[in-house]
Amino acid sequence: MHNHFYTLITGASEGFGKALAIECANRKMNLILVALPDSKLYALAEFIKQKYKVDVIALEKDLTIEENCIWVFKEVEQLRLSVNMLINNVGIGSTMLFSEGSVSFYQKQLKLNVIATTLLTSLFLDMLKSNKPSHILNVGSLCSFFFLAKKQVYGATKSYIYFFSKSLRRELRSDGINVSVICPGGMNTNASVMATNKSNNWLLRMSIMDPEDVAPIAIKGLLNRKEIIIPGRINKLFLLADKLLPPIINEMISNHHMKKFKSVSAIE
Repeated sequence: MHNHFYTLITGASEGFGKALAIECANRKMNLILVALPDSKLYALAEFIKQKYKVDVIALEKDLTIEENCIWVFKEVEQLRLSVNMLINNVGIGSTMLFSEGSVSFYQKQLKLNVIATTLLTSLFLDMLKSNKPSHILNVGSLCSFFFLAKKQVYGATKSYIYFFSKSLRRELRSDGINVSVICPGGMNTNASVMATNKSNNWLLRMSIMDPEDVAPIAIKGLLNRKEIIIPGRINKLFLLADKLLPPIINEMISNHHMKKFKSVSAIE
């Protein structure tokens, strides 16, 4: 391979992670893909390797377990792979009343959405510094800009990702590491999420994007060192309306929409 660097993507077996993997491979990036055991990751890795002629390493580990994050880093070191791009995509989404969720679910959501991203970033930081210019892409959410019923814990985790990314960007600029955060709106990432998306009103349904359409926007924005990446014109319109409309109007609109959502949780 002419390119000896690797892009590491978590949550890469389906949905947005899979779309990001294919987009990066199309740009001739070698890949390290991480996903849950029995998630058909090896089949995806082989498909990408054959179609795009890049090197692909598949690692199946549950990243809600902190020791597995450390294992991933040590495995990369043992294989003598050089990572110059880290994409923290893995996460668990949810739309439910706080009382409907269990303590164990919220613990898992926090571990995957917050701890795994933070720990992997810390573990790979020195390697990224050695392989500069390098990049970190953290996957946030448009809901981190809003206070939505049924999105309390999920929205809080994505607000953490947003704050973490913007602060880290300022710290690492002098080290030659670019940090970007993408904040997509709704995406058709899997069957349960697609079913929820179909229950939206017509405007929100129009804002739903396919992962295959968001991934090129994400990687282009990352390589262009864009700080915050908001895909989709309607999503940008939502942010503008939130700034212009009075808070009480925003709250009435968001509460009206969220009441229609059925409770759901899913790996993103």
